[in-house]
Amino acid sequence: MTRIKLVVEYDGTDFCGWAEQRNARTVQGTLKDCITRATGESVDIRGASRTDSGAHSLGQIADFESGVSIEPKKWAAILNRLLPIDVRIARSEKVRADFHSRFFARSRTYLYRISEWSRVQPMRSRYVFEGGHSIDISAMRKSAEALLGENDFLAFAEELQNVENTRRNVLRCAIRKTSDEVRIEIEATAFLRGMVRRISGGLFEVGRGHRTVESFGRLLDEAARDDEQWPVVLPARGLTLKKVYYGEPLRDLRTELAEE
Repeated sequence: MTRIKLVVEYDGTDFCGWAEQRNARTVQGTLKDCITRATGESVDIRGASRTDSGAHSLGQIADFESGVSIEPKKWAAILNRLLPIDVRIARSEKVRADFHSRFFARSRTYLYRISEWSRVQPMRSRYVFEGGHSIDISAMRKSAEALLGENDFLAFAEELQNVENTRRNVLRCAIRKTSDEVRIEIEATAFLRGMVRRISGGLFEVGRGHRTVESFGRLLDEAARDDEQWPVVLPARGLTLKKVYYGEPLRDLRTELAEE
């Protein structure tokens, strides 16, 4: 048996997210079906991040185990011939037998795009949130400084059933302006469900003058956050999983957490 790693790109508009669901079109389910069609095997394919319905990817990582004699680098071409037009395998390779796309990942980077226009061109509208307001980049950048490091992100998440630990470590939050568009790029060791979209919503509120920099910072203060209106969760269409970072040497981070 050989474990294969895939770098997966997709337009998430017409998918009900990454994770396989009964009677729903998902990226994970689509990949599994194509592997079965190519080889006759029924495989368990794992992903580094469970992207939401409507969210996109330029760098999702997936892995599966196969007993078919196919050169690892050829998996990309084989699957691309079978996949629908909104999914592509950018690269395929062999990895060690214990590799796990999710638990070996040291960080993930997401991009959220906000247009100042109320209506954008149809070719962009699937990938950007139409904010419809001018945005103060300086205020957004100042607010983003509070996100760095390990904090409790309860006020920046949603659907937290069975989640006990809401602390996460944000490594980087960069905000830049291109033409009419503001791009928020966030790297963290892990994310809560809805975290990037709600952070982006909070930063957008600051940028358009509906929230102060100080109010944004109080959302990370366990003693003060309940007195604040929590940020809006922006639509998934503006969200893209840009990169999953593993580093060298590869290691299972579950083992390290257990030893701490």
